[in-house]
Parts: sequence; structure tokens; C-alpha cells
Amino acid sequence: MLYPILIHKDSGSVYGVTVPDLPGCFSAGDTMDEALQQAREAIELHIEGLLEDGQSVPLPQTIDTHIQADQGLGGSWALVDIDLDRLMGPAERINITVPRFALRKIDSAAAKSGMNRSQYLVSSALKNSNPGTQADTN
Repeated sequence: MLYPILIHKDSGSVYGVTVPDLPGCFSAGDTMDEALQQAREAIELHIEGLLEDGQSVPLPQTIDTHIQADQGLGGSWALVDIDLDRLMGPAERINITVPRFALRKIDSAAAKSGMNRSQYLVSSALKNSNPGTQADTN
């Protein structure tokens, strides 16, 4: 899952990182590379804490969505790839029956989203399981 991060640097300071989709999640680094690595660790720790507390995991919005909300003035955007499967537990193989028409719709939507069928179904379920595009972890 790609989480947008906002990187900002004031003169004489380290690179600061905020994660708009995870309120309270932030980090920093002396270099841009270190800031990106620290951001990944901060996001993973934040999500692990949410899961341990039985809370929902917010799914990321697009950078464009954040920019339209006037976030990011004076900063640079980047994406951090987080393996939610690793954090949420191993995948489980299932067998489901789906009407052919619905399956074509699912496959079409998955392709448009750049996902495979399984990724699309999981992403859709997580987005729709809780208001505000939250992942239900129960």
C-alpha cells in the first residue's frame, strides 16, 4: 500500500516527515534518504500500534487529494510502500462463487486500479468496512 508522505526542510533543520493519512505519525532524518527510511519505520510502527489496540487502519488517499485539501504547501511529496499483508497477518486462500457479470466488473475495476483481482477485493472490502476509508482489522 502506498502511503503519501510530506517532506519539509527549513534552513538549518533536519528533513521532517508527516504522514497525513495517519494522524500523529511523523518522523525526521538528517538526509532525504534517512528521512524516507525513518518514514517507513514510523508508518509501520504506527500501524502496528493501531492493530495491537484493535483500531482501524486508515487507508491512504492520493497525493492529489491531499494537495486539493491545501496540504503540502512548502513541502515535497513522496510515496512509501508499506506491506500491510506483513503487518496484518498471512493471506488466506478462499474459494468464492461470483456471478460472471460481477466477476467481469471486478476484473475491469481491478485492472483500472492497477491491481489483481485479490488485491482489488481486499482493498474494496477494507475501504467499505468502516466509514472514512478505514481498514477494519477485526
